Amino acid sequence: MAISASMVKELREKTGAGMMDCKKALQEADGDMERAIDILREKGIAKAAKKSDRIAAEGLTGVIEQGNVACIVEVNCETDFVAINENFKAFVTEVAEHIISERPSSVEEALGQPFKGNGAPLSEVLNEKIAQIGENLSIRRFEVAEKADNAVFGKYLHMGGRIGVLLVLNNSKNEELAKDLAMQVAAAKPTYVVREEVPTAELEREREVLTAQALNEGKPENIVQKMVEGRINKYYEEVCLVDQTFVKDPDKKVKALLKAENGEVSRFVRYEVGEGIEKKVDNFVEEVMAQTKKQ
Repeated sequence: MAISASMVKELREKTGAGMMDCKKALQEADGDMERAIDILREKGIAKAAKKSDRIAAEGLTGVIEQGNVACIVEVNCETDFVAINENFKAFVTEVAEHIISERPSSVEEALGQPFKGNGAPLSEVLNEKIAQIGENLSIRRFEVAEKADNAVFGKYLHMGGRIGVLLVLNNSKNEELAKDLAMQVAAAKPTYVVREEVPTAELEREREVLTAQALNEGKPENIVQKMVEGRINKYYEEVCLVDQTFVKDPDKKVKALLKAENGEVSRFVRYEVGEGIEKKVDNFVEEVMAQTKKQ
């Protein structure tokens, strides 16, 4: 029988499943609404939809390269227990491979693409994983980087993937240095590669704060400017990769390592799992008291 838009809408409202999943279920059930609901439940899609409002702030980052292309991705789950599951780890790698292969411009586009080239869309595969694993999962973000033949990728995963870094080292084939620099980014958390990348507005704001600090310390105005410039240099050491002290050898600067190699970092991406996601903190006592008041 013909499946109307109103039938799809009704099934979607009852299950929370996606529009295409609802249409397929209704077609398979020949329009029988209850059978379509059962089909979605059997496939785990309705179950996955019920979990979609639960906060997924744990998970892993993954970094892979294929030839002159590399990808870093963050996939989230609800608990760190799932994050160490081999099935989940494999899925993170598969998602990164999918992104390199299909080159989506956004997570939304990636979810709509056939997974592994000829299968169901990634969104359906994700729903199946949610049903299988029993937690809400989400593909949060990714970036793709390309390099020239005379360049090398620096890849580093810390704490099994809690922090992931992808870096491009130009004019060098020194893979060990590239990995060390990726480790530097993971540990020291720079925001920019070089000073020139720091936005003027951000620098001026920092200068204003440092000036106010020096004046509040009672320093004479005639030496405040010199103090501020000295502290600005310290600020650059915090936010700019090349100005930082090398974490593996405090006697060296990153810029000295690059100069010795005649290399140049063109970009880096650093992901830390869950950063910026507001995690729900349950208070068990308050929860019990609330339930008691309802009785």
